[in-house]
Formats: sequence, structure tokens, C-alpha cells
Amino acid sequence: MWAVLLLAAYPHIPPPQLSPDLQSWKSSGKFFTYKVLLISYQDSVGDSCGFTRFPTSSYDWYKIWEGLTLRFHRVIALDFLGVGFSDKPRPHHKSIFEQVSIVEALSRHLGLQNLRIKSHDYGDNCCSGNRSGQVCLSNGGIFPETHRPLLLQKLLKDGGVLSPILTQLMNFFVFSRGLTTVFGLYTWPSESELWDMWAGIRNNDGKLAIDGLLQYINQRKKFRKRWVGALASVTIPIHFIYGPLDPVNLYPEFLELYGKTLPWSTVSILNDHHISHYPQIEDAIGSLNAYMGFINSL
Repeated sequence: MWAVLLLAAYPHIPPPQLSPDLQSWKSSGKFFTYKVLLISYQDSVGDSCGFTRFPTSSYDWYKIWEGLTLRFHRVIALDFLGVGFSDKPRPHHKSIFEQVSIVEALSRHLGLQNLRIKSHDYGDNCCSGNRSGQVCLSNGGIFPETHRPLLLQKLLKDGGVLSPILTQLMNFFVFSRGLTTVFGLYTWPSESELWDMWAGIRNNDGKLAIDGLLQYINQRKKFRKRWVGALASVTIPIHFIYGPLDPVNLYPEFLELYGKTLPWSTVSILNDHHISHYPQIEDAIGSLNAYMGFINSL
């Protein structure tokens, strides 16, 4: 009985209000239409181009945004379909192939060429086909054999009978308890940062679309040969910024396989071994310096 009442009540709990900083981020953003879907992005316009892609939402990069815009005259930050302030259709079969198509459509829409791509997590899987510019990856589960998804991700990724129940019952407490496990012990996000992340997820009823987004875990295993093979065959400069305490991409197993697969790629292991899955949030200065070191070496 209580379970029925909870399921009935939870969809009607309003999302949290956006903080002033997150509201400012949203207000400064733009939208373009992919087919019938609205995709949110940030665009600092100028003469040259930096391009960034994101996991939780584009706001994950706010700590290094100023540094990027000072170095590059143009920086574009994309919210993938189902993420942040982009549309979150359901039911909708989301795939990495579709997300790549959205990125390509945005690039054509803005007239972008020779992109410098800085990606993280989910975004790393969308970079394998890039053939121009430079790519900097960060703590993404590129290899299914070294990826360790969280318990909730395991439960949701197969879209079973529990998925709609779990997404309905998900709340800030469940979200924050799960997310902080992928941060270092001394680098946890503040409560206000967690609320900003949660507000981005709740926007457009996004928590109900999470199970669809997590299909990429199954897709990565199914298309492992194709995606990893594409990444291993690129000839453009590639760099990887790694937070070594990451429980999702275990050290040293991940780096050993990465080194065998892409022996020509350069790697920055952040010196503070308390840094985990979110280097750009946990060690913004170290992450930005590592990226600038890569760019300046070219």
C-alpha cells in the first residue's frame, strides 16, 4: 500500500529551483533543433574553436569554463539528448550513434571544423570517429572489460521491470549517495553542487529518462570492436586526463589496457591520488593545466 502511494506521489514532487549560478548558465545557453528535438548548448563566439562534451550536463565544466574561454576564442558546450536542458523524450531509444549524429549536426549548424574536443565519461564514447583536430579524453569507460558501473546503473541499464519503479522513486538522497562514491574522499562536491547536478537531471523530468541513457553500457559492449577499433585507428593527437582513484575505471587496469590500445597517446595522471572520476570538478586547476599542457605541446 505504501509503495503504491509513493509511486503515485513521487511524479508530482516538483523539481528543485535552479540556483542563481545554474539559472545564469541556462539563460546564457542556446538551442538548436535536431529533427524535432531541442538540444541545449553554450557558445562563446570568437575566431578559433574549442569544443567540449559532457556527462551529467554541460555545467559539469563550470570550474574550468573561464580558463577555456581565455585560451580559446570559441568554446562550445553541449548537453546531450536526455541531459541537462536538452529535451528528454521518453520512451526513446537513445544510442551513442544518435548522440554522435547530434554532435555532427551541431557542428554543421555552427560551421565548425578541425575541432579540439575535450570530453569526459559518456562523451569519450562519442569521440572514436573524430578524424580532425585533437581529442582529450577523461575518465571514460572506453573498455567494457575495465568498466565497473555502479549498482543503480546495473539495475537500470537493462530496462527491466524495476527500471520504471526505480526511476520514479529516485530522489536527491539516493542520487547524492550514489554520486559521491565516484568522488575522492577529500574531494566530495558541496551540497550546493550536488543540488545543481540534481536540478539538471530533474529538468524536463530527466530522472525518468535515465534508464534510456544507460543503454550506452550495453551498446559499448556490443560494439566494442567497432568503437575501440575506430579510436585505435585515428592519427590525430590524443591525450587522456586520468583521476586514478576512479572506482568506475580502475587503476592500474584501465591505464594498462589504454596504453596497449593507444600506445601513441599521451596521458596525464593527476598527481593528487585523491582525485577520482570527476577531475574537472575535483581538481579543476590540475585538470585545466593538464589540458593546456597537451594543447601547448602540439
